[in-house]
Amino acid sequence: MATTTAPIHVRPDDHGPGQELPVNCLHLMRAGYALMGVGLMIFRVPDLFSHDEPWPLKESVVVCILSAMALLALLGLRYPVKLLPILLFEVAWKLIWLTAVALPKILADDMDPATMEVMASCTLIIPIVAVVPWGYVRRNYITATGDRWR
Repeated sequence: MATTTAPIHVRPDDHGPGQELPVNCLHLMRAGYALMGVGLMIFRVPDLFSHDEPWPLKESVVVCILSAMALLALLGLRYPVKLLPILLFEVAWKLIWLTAVALPKILADDMDPATMEVMASCTLIIPIVAVVPWGYVRRNYITATGDRWR
């Protein structure tokens, strides 16, 4: 019994995923990538090269993840649509942290300076939320047919 697979349709580059987004939207996304990439390069990547010995495990993981995010965000300047998941990840983790950590502390009137500092940093997500093309996200990630399993 022969098995057949459905052909994979590849769109030419001139009709790729970014073609359905206006150029000004792509430039706004690039601004979001620049904000994220440059901010991380200034505030987190230097921690790779100047840290206390021994380096606490969790802190080292966070710095390495955020350094990788910085590099991918800078790559998003060139490929804003292809790297959209980086912006979505940034939005997701910060909204989860604000909801799961900061909000309960605010409601309990139990905010400490360290939590306030992280919360202030997480509020920088507002410009990223503003530049994500949410209609595109809905059409291409939520309501679109998923990739084949077989």
